[in-house]
Amino acid sequence: MPTAEELETKLWAGLRSDRTVILAVTLQDGGAARPMTAIIEGSEDRGPLWFFTSQKSELAKAQDAVAFAVYVSKGHDLFARIEGTLSNATDRAMIDRLWNPFIAAWYEGKDDPDIALLRMDLDMAEIWENASSLLAGIKSMFGSDPQEDFSDKVKEVPLR
Repeated sequence: MPTAEELETKLWAGLRSDRTVILAVTLQDGGAARPMTAIIEGSEDRGPLWFFTSQKSELAKAQDAVAFAVYVSKGHDLFARIEGTLSNATDRAMIDRLWNPFIAAWYEGKDDPDIALLRMDLDMAEIWENASSLLAGIKSMFGSDPQEDFSDKVKEVPLR
């Protein structure tokens, strides 16, 4: 049974290597959910997460909105819902710090007026370790209660 700290460590390691999440907000006139590249600046875990997007996007229009990011590891062995507040933090100094060739592919340079930099300040995460493994299947064939395996593999982690 993993501890909350172990699951959080796995989450941050996964976000640093995989970086793709579904970022979503609920707006007054609807919702917005998009696959986005999460950027973790520096070596500190627990955020914030940074996202580049278009000034015209629904996500960029969400000011101080309650947001969540959904993460699935490449091997589908870890899942997470990360909650926080999303704000437009377009700042040239931060754009310079986070700029990389993958971001550059989407824009006409750092001075592109369409660049919006979003900051997600994190509140909490609910993290699941996949309990649907081969071992879990074998254990259930011999009478093990799968609910016990599943309940031990999810933790809520405060990220403030």
